[in-house]
Amino acid sequence: MFFLSNFYKNHKLAFFSSFFIFGLVFLAIITPFITPYSYSEQNLLLGAAPPSSDYMLGTDVLGRDLFTRMLYGSRVSLLVGFLATLVALTIGVLWGSIAGYLGGRTDSIMMRIVDILDGLPFVIFLILILVIIGRSMTLLFLAIGAFGWLSMARIVRVQVLGLRRQDYVLAAQSMGASNLRILFKHIIPNVLSSVIVYSTLLIPQFMLLEAFLSFLGLGVQPPESSWGILIREGAITMEEYWWLLIFPSIVFSLTLFALNFLGDGLRDYLDPRKTQQLS
Repeated sequence: MFFLSNFYKNHKLAFFSSFFIFGLVFLAIITPFITPYSYSEQNLLLGAAPPSSDYMLGTDVLGRDLFTRMLYGSRVSLLVGFLATLVALTIGVLWGSIAGYLGGRTDSIMMRIVDILDGLPFVIFLILILVIIGRSMTLLFLAIGAFGWLSMARIVRVQVLGLRRQDYVLAAQSMGASNLRILFKHIIPNVLSSVIVYSTLLIPQFMLLEAFLSFLGLGVQPPESSWGILIREGAITMEEYWWLLIFPSIVFSLTLFALNFLGDGLRDYLDPRKTQQLS
């Protein structure tokens, strides 16, 4: 309760953003219970209809309820953001922790690999992988996450370089604890605050990347829905059916803003120097 009250007091925008994100996730979970339509249910006789009492946000050119497709699309977009972030954090935290803790030549080699990979146009490689290997949800999660761990590895490495000379780490070493035990019990738990903050900044990046890939036709495939697909379909027909572009774009933009506000708030709250200034 102290965390919530203090967080609300100093970071109101981030506090309300967190409620927006939790509300969106909750709606995505209960989607089948709050909409009478299916995301693939078509009504060709109706076609693209503007918002009405029967269809809150209107229908697309195939007569599918836009509100339903946006809710199902939120599932896909949020899932891509969270799972790809989980993949990136797993790889980045392990890589950065090992490099920072072992140091020396191992650290130098591992971080040069990171520098080389960071210099490659990973979006182009990602597109090539999706085109050559095939397009599937699982591959999309893994591919986006596998290319997004480089910055996390650098952040964790810097944190570990400072932690590995702390008294409790030296004490564990003197007692004969293995490197693996020290990493997972003493090092990684103490970098989780930075990991949590950075993860809130990675999620919107990955959601935006998924939307970009779906806009190009390389992401989620119809009849499944994601916000990227909806924006793509809306952009094609925006001159005739404005609602197909406006509503998905607004929700997608608000979600990205909320995630960024939440990340900024958590970063400031968990930064001891910021906390001292606020107090």
